[in-house]
Amino acid sequence: KTGNVKNDRKSITPNKKQIFVQLRTHIDPVTNCRVAYTPQGRFVHVPPRFPASDWVNDFGKPWWQDEKYCIGKLSQKTRKVRIVNMLTSQANTIEVCSEENMLEILKRYEEHNRHAASYTWKFCGSNLDMNRTLQENGVEDEFENFYDLGMNEDDYLPAIHLYFNDDLTEQ
Repeated sequence: KTGNVKNDRKSITPNKKQIFVQLRTHIDPVTNCRVAYTPQGRFVHVPPRFPASDWVNDFGKPWWQDEKYCIGKLSQKTRKVRIVNMLTSQANTIEVCSEENMLEILKRYEEHNRHAASYTWKFCGSNLDMNRTLQENGVEDEFENFYDLGMNEDDYLPAIHLYFNDDLTEQ
């Protein structure tokens, strides 16, 4: 593919609590050995194609497996939702992770409305449990159905309605 580590990951496999990333590999046509697939050239910590006495390999873990370089968690799936403020009729579309619960979505939505916690969150007229995910609250992910029908998933986004509570909170 691109030679970029971000795009050339072979697999991401769970190992108890950690996830380790491996580079994509291939069988080298000259050596018949399995080597890292780097069509745009080697980068830091990737061994050379042939044995080399000047290659230092005492660095421990390669950087792509070092936790200090981890910048986030990998989501199983992301999806878009439309959040509609029923007081102002303002609608915002945000992309959320399938693992996020409603409180985490609320925290991200506060970028659009810092009083988001002062609202009752509803879907199809039912209050949402803020400790549950969208799926657990009955907000189905329709992507597969839209894909099968050849529809653009952005044409229909589930709408979460926010109803203002006059709770006099200050922020």
